[in-house]
Amino acid sequence: MFNFPGIIDEVIWFIIGLICLVKGGDWFVDGSCGIARRFHMPEILIGATVVSIGTTIPEVMVSSTAALTAGASDMAYGNAIGSIICNTALVAAVTMAFRPAPVEKKALKMPVAFFFGAAALYIAVAYATGFFSRVVGIILLAIFVSYMIMCVKQAILSKKENEIIGLTESPVDPDASRMTDEYIENVLNKVGEEDEPADDTDEKTSKSVAKKPENGNKDLIMNIGRLILGAAVIAIGANLLVDNGTLIAEAAGVPKSVIALTFVALGTSLPELVTAITSLVKGHSDLSLGNVIGANLFNLVLVSGLAVTLAPFHIPVEKTIAGINASLVVDIPVMVAVMLIMCLPALIKGRIYRAQGFALLGIYAGYVIFQFA
Repeated sequence: MFNFPGIIDEVIWFIIGLICLVKGGDWFVDGSCGIARRFHMPEILIGATVVSIGTTIPEVMVSSTAALTAGASDMAYGNAIGSIICNTALVAAVTMAFRPAPVEKKALKMPVAFFFGAAALYIAVAYATGFFSRVVGIILLAIFVSYMIMCVKQAILSKKENEIIGLTESPVDPDASRMTDEYIENVLNKVGEEDEPADDTDEKTSKSVAKKPENGNKDLIMNIGRLILGAAVIAIGANLLVDNGTLIAEAAGVPKSVIALTFVALGTSLPELVTAITSLVKGHSDLSLGNVIGANLFNLVLVSGLAVTLAPFHIPVEKTIAGINASLVVDIPVMVAVMLIMCLPALIKGRIYRAQGFALLGIYAGYVIFQFA
């Protein structure tokens, strides 16, 4: 029986957790976009690196804790695969269904290539041996480090390209140069008649130029602060929402299996969902898509890699289809399918479509129904 007075504290903390998620997502997206503008980086690249690391914190915490708990290390497997499916078929689907838009194909290629490369290794191990050894975990972590190094190099290259474009956008024409010299001479003659205002203007200009780098550094520090604070508040909010939501559901008589499938499984994907919705509201669909792809990659190489390195495990057998592990028949194929549906149109056409979003939402609904069956 539902006892509302007995869970009033849980309800209050649940609401506080929701507020933390919303506000944390706001700071997180603002900080991310500010950093992208500061370094002239594509939003999709920022989403696939910095933002993804922040939103993958809950999965890292859950899997690492499970890996160090006797008999629970295989939770990392379900956590990684389930989060990828949820991120793609629910979080990204929301972005596609409600805000289809063009995307930067060039910036998308590297995270997608790394994901499917890591997925190929993950799938090969799952189907060939069914056992994730410590060596596999170290290889997955090495892929994560390689990806981050490549992203840094790409960011530096992108910044240099933008600087070169900025320098070559206004070519100097000899005739234009002569006209400019005449114009400057006329201006100087006029300025000579008004020395004091000219001096004031020059002084103000020099001061503004001197302050520009300083202001740029202050903005960068503020954006980094927003990013870190936003990630922390999102993590706190997600924990409050999941923990207290679970208690409320138990008090309402909801079965534990349903709680595990909804609050716990979906709870670790709340940061991605909040970031996606906030990005949509602020008009940064590229950031949302990049976040999902990056988070999916990190689930394979960082979350799983860390868990496997800490405690190797076999693929859990919770359900079978025709005598075959259901994970090999359903979970992994669904993971690959939803990623292909999300990525292929973006890579080929350079945009995402509303139909993709609705198709992915339909797949997610079917997948959840299968889990209940």
